[in-house]
Amino acid sequence: MRFYLYFIFYLNFLFTLAAQSGLITESDSLYREDQFYVTVTYNTLINLPKNVSQNSFSPGLHLGFIRDFPINKRRNMALAFGLGYSFNSYNHNIRISESNPSIYTIIDNSNFAKNNFSLHFLEVPFEFRWRTSSAESHKFWRIYTGFKLGYIVGSKSVFNNGLESINIKNLTDLNRLQYGITMSIGYNTWNGFIYYGLNSVFNEVSTTDLQPLDMSTLKIGLIFYIL
Repeated sequence: MRFYLYFIFYLNFLFTLAAQSGLITESDSLYREDQFYVTVTYNTLINLPKNVSQNSFSPGLHLGFIRDFPINKRRNMALAFGLGYSFNSYNHNIRISESNPSIYTIIDNSNFAKNNFSLHFLEVPFEFRWRTSSAESHKFWRIYTGFKLGYIVGSKSVFNNGLESINIKNLTDLNRLQYGITMSIGYNTWNGFIYYGLNSVFNEVSTTDLQPLDMSTLKIGLIFYIL
């Protein structure tokens, strides 16, 4: 909780400092980079327990809108925050059974046809933005660094080995509030994107062989900004 309070205080300090110093001003063009965004990612689980691995492609889709607040006269530097939705799927070799509490068993990759869990998020991105844009041109280089808060609003685990099928909705052991650092770099339409999770997906649970599931996420992909 102390971390979140410090973070909110830090954001408030940045906006207050910019306003008091006269950096946030209205120019004749009123130029901003308010944008809708669409991101497609490959999702990787990091800090995996021994013998746990991912298999197949684990996709992510992220949609939202972000509001731009220029902080210099040229308006090529800005603070921004927004609101979005995110879907993320993870293919793995952990058999999740029962729902309260769940049981996590590491199995061989050849012992199932389908095994994954998917998460639905409401997200709030914060960014510090630098770009070479102007009010006359929307083709420019950009480097946007930031921080993203996400809250899990839905989840599902699916396991099927041909003989047994397990479907669990709304996993109870998830760490519902997720957060991490972000960066997007690119030119015009094409922009690389990376998200590095700073906390665990699961909340203090272990596998049946007593290995902690202290896994976080790394997401790498492309982000498209739509004016």
